[in-house]
Amino acid sequence: MGEIENYMKIELPAISENEGLARMLVSAFLLPLNPTVEELADVKTALSEAVTNAVIHGYEGRGGTMEITFERKGRVVLFQVSDYGVGIPDVDKAMEPLFTTKPEMERSGMGFTFMEAFMDEVKVDSVPQKGTVVRMKKKLEECGCEV
Repeated sequence: MGEIENYMKIELPAISENEGLARMLVSAFLLPLNPTVEELADVKTALSEAVTNAVIHGYEGRGGTMEITFERKGRVVLFQVSDYGVGIPDVDKAMEPLFTTKPEMERSGMGFTFMEAFMDEVKVDSVPQKGTVVRMKKKLEECGCEV
């Protein structure tokens, strides 16, 4: 993996309507790489899950700030979603399929599972009462196109 070729960092209110904005931004960021439809859908879904986790779990719907970073090195893209909310007491437990702290919510317990299914690498760092950082990495297929 070489030097950073493109980078974007944004700070947004941790509100649910910004999940759609994050999906649009990542689409625009990836466009010059000519990703496949499947790659684009995978990345958008994984990013949506990370943003939704920040809104619902990080701040428990009370609002706050999240930071989203996109980075490109060749055809490898890295995404990071950070919040400064309640944190995750047990990251390993939280990443188990179907584990949830909000059983009343639809699709509860599948966010990290989706992220791991759609990305090549997912890392989560969290400190209770300080916040959570979700880092994701995906290598896009070679397309034979100019970048």
